Amino acid sequence: MMNKYITLGLTAVVSALLGATAMQALHAQAKPPAYSVAEITVTNQDAYDKEYVALVVKALQDAGGKFIARAGRTVSYEGAPAAPRVVLIQWESLDKLQALQNSSAYNDAQTIGRKYATFRIFGVEGVSQ
Repeated sequence: MMNKYITLGLTAVVSALLGATAMQALHAQAKPPAYSVAEITVTNQDAYDKEYVALVVKALQDAGGKFIARAGRTVSYEGAPAAPRVVLIQWESLDKLQALQNSSAYNDAQTIGRKYATFRIFGVEGVSQ
């Protein structure tokens, strides 16, 4: 009878340890989120709005981007001021952001956008939660 309880207890402990180890391994494999930051100076607002915005928004959203900030008011606290238009987009990972950069839809949109604006765009890896 005592062996039965010992076996049951050991089984429970081993199961808990295996579960904890598996969860830790899965968490370690998860890639941190990423963010793209775009500073934009528009030189032709009408053409930018009409020819570029819809194309790039579709490419970004189709690639999994989620707008966090989209050309709202900016305030500079130190260093050079930000460009007149700043866009912050969240990505599942830096790999997803890189896939966007390699996509034809995004590159086609950027070819049009460069006619009407200058861009400074970079990606940054976020903190894993």
